Amino acid sequence: MSDTNKTAISPKEAPAAIGPYSQAVRVGDTLFCSGQVALDPATGNLIHGGIQEQTTRVLENIKAVLAAAGLDMVHVVKTTVFLTNMADFAAMNEIYGRYLAPEGVVPPARSTIQVSALPKGAIVEIEVIAKESTEG
Repeated sequence: MSDTNKTAISPKEAPAAIGPYSQAVRVGDTLFCSGQVALDPATGNLIHGGIQEQTTRVLENIKAVLAAAGLDMVHVVKTTVFLTNMADFAAMNEIYGRYLAPEGVVPPARSTIQVSALPKGAIVEIEVIAKESTEG
């Protein structure tokens, strides 16, 4: 695959990448979004708060990346959630469901993994794959 087959998506409304990667990469009608942690897009600092506040910020960051690609949460077909403490699962899941599984929407496939640490001391990170056309 040549580099011309992929396009980087890097909106100012989401935190800048903190390493040598793109916030998201579009290949055809599929968008591969890098994992987002609860960074404030304006400051690049981790927000204060627990799992509910961090999950909300993460999902708002994902919404900004998707919007820059002309997509929204209904286009998400797969997520991976990383938690530093699986005891936070229920609280994360409550916020996650509001964004990705509202009434009448087919929720994406998902994996949830406990990890020992995340960048910047975050307690949750979520990455998504979205498809422009979810039909066919």
